[in-house]
Amino acid sequence: MASCNQSLPVSQILKTKSEIEDEPKKKSREDWRKAKELEEARKAGTAPAAVDEEGKDINPHIPQYISSAPWYYGTTGPTLKHQRPQEEKQKQFSDIHEWYNRGVDNSKIITKYRKGACENCGALTHKKKDCMERPRKVGARYSGANIAPDEFIQKNLSLSFDGKRDRWSGYNPSEHKAVIEEFQKVEEAKRHLKAEKLNANEDTDGDDEDKDEDKYVDEVDMPGTKVDSKQRITVRNLRIREDTAKYLRNLDPSSAYYDPKTRSMRENPNPTEDDIYTIFIILGILEKILFVFTGDTTNHAKAQLFAWEAYEKGVDVHLLAEPTKLELLQKEYEKKKEQFKTKVQGSVLERYGGEEHLQAPPKSLLLAQTEDYIEYSRSGKIIKGTEKEVIRSKYEEDVYINNHTSVWGSYWKGGQWGYKCCHSFVKNSYCLGEAGRNINVPILDSKKVEKIEENNGDEDGTDKLPDKGISSSSEENVTMSKSQKKKRKIKEKKNKKKDKLKEALKAEEANQKEAEQILLMNERKRPYNSMFEVKKPTDEEIEAYYLKRRREDDPMNQFL
Repeated sequence: MASCNQSLPVSQILKTKSEIEDEPKKKSREDWRKAKELEEARKAGTAPAAVDEEGKDINPHIPQYISSAPWYYGTTGPTLKHQRPQEEKQKQFSDIHEWYNRGVDNSKIITKYRKGACENCGALTHKKKDCMERPRKVGARYSGANIAPDEFIQKNLSLSFDGKRDRWSGYNPSEHKAVIEEFQKVEEAKRHLKAEKLNANEDTDGDDEDKDEDKYVDEVDMPGTKVDSKQRITVRNLRIREDTAKYLRNLDPSSAYYDPKTRSMRENPNPTEDDIYTIFIILGILEKILFVFTGDTTNHAKAQLFAWEAYEKGVDVHLLAEPTKLELLQKEYEKKKEQFKTKVQGSVLERYGGEEHLQAPPKSLLLAQTEDYIEYSRSGKIIKGTEKEVIRSKYEEDVYINNHTSVWGSYWKGGQWGYKCCHSFVKNSYCLGEAGRNINVPILDSKKVEKIEENNGDEDGTDKLPDKGISSSSEENVTMSKSQKKKRKIKEKKNKKKDKLKEALKAEEANQKEAEQILLMNERKRPYNSMFEVKKPTDEEIEAYYLKRRREDDPMNQFL
């Protein structure tokens, strides 16, 4: 019997007879077919979806191994409850409003000492060694007076993950009412004082009246704002855009660490420099001296000051809104100011005299000496000094002789240099102007003629350049022959290329015939090829090879 029970599965041992009888019967083939059709219709959307016990639709596309509940779950219809968290297995956490009680329990008034209570204060929730009250001369056990109330018995709170990390857990919002009430009292007192000052007609400065309101406002005017003593202007603390950020002063990765979250630098970015310089860098004073107050910044500051002064005098002008108008006003003001100064100076000189002292020569001419240091070399050149040395050549520059308007060497033609103004090729000649251009022709020496012939590469030697005393018509013939020579050269190159190709074709035919003869010979009688010179084939030899080679795939190959 024991062996029979051991062979049965655990599920069958746990089943009772009644449970076996309640099991659904096996479905027939027709029932399976109907269930399959209903499932397909639900997936297609033609049939309504299945509904669970809570009235919620079940997605028909959920796989069967997820939607079907196990046999031991005891479901009566389609459901997905077995896939959701089970309520009986869920851990219950404390509510958000539940927290430990603070203070002591004043609901009960105790007048008599209780057995087991603290001997010092009489509270029942702790012992004498745990009592936080000052030790009494006569304890509550013996005196029975001033028995302290009991502390709350704290319950064990079950906090969730978020509950353990809640920074406002146990906070009572009613405690903030005391802060609000205190602030309202301070504001009421301020209004009362302000009303008393207004009633007493006390003249107070605008900055002192609302000192607390402007507590976090810098008393600095931004560029472009108007300054008026009767009008109070508040400006927010903004960084000047010209200032370099502290973390950009030293871009070395191993330098001081900059924390972007708190916008603070823990160390000095330039620790190796002098102490005064580092202090200037930290305070930003050196940057303002070097960058902010240089160049056009000073002019901008002067223009801003002029705009403020003009506004005080009643002229409504703004630097940023009307810069052109402000600049014209400033120029006109400076001009009139200078005229006024000269007028006053002239009136003083007319009245008291002494104009001759103002027209005295400079001290450098009177004393024949100056404080300017100039150092000269032995040849008289300036080595050091205020005057810069002008670099010049040893030849005279821009010196025109014999009525010429250009220098020698400004014109070149036919291998000779001359003057550009008259085309004269004779140095130190007299300029003839336009007439000289029509007369002057370059005179070529025999050596120069030979060089030109070599450069032109006349192989035939039929065309020769003219000798001395050549006329203007012969010059035109020389220029015409140049183009003809170029054409002749091109033709000669083409003819040479054709001749080389013919020779290469003949050599290729000879090589092919020799190769055929060697192939017909016996292998033992073939000559050695040890004296053959191996060199790179020329372009003509490659072209000849491509022209003479046999193409096996050519259909006309058999007719050759």
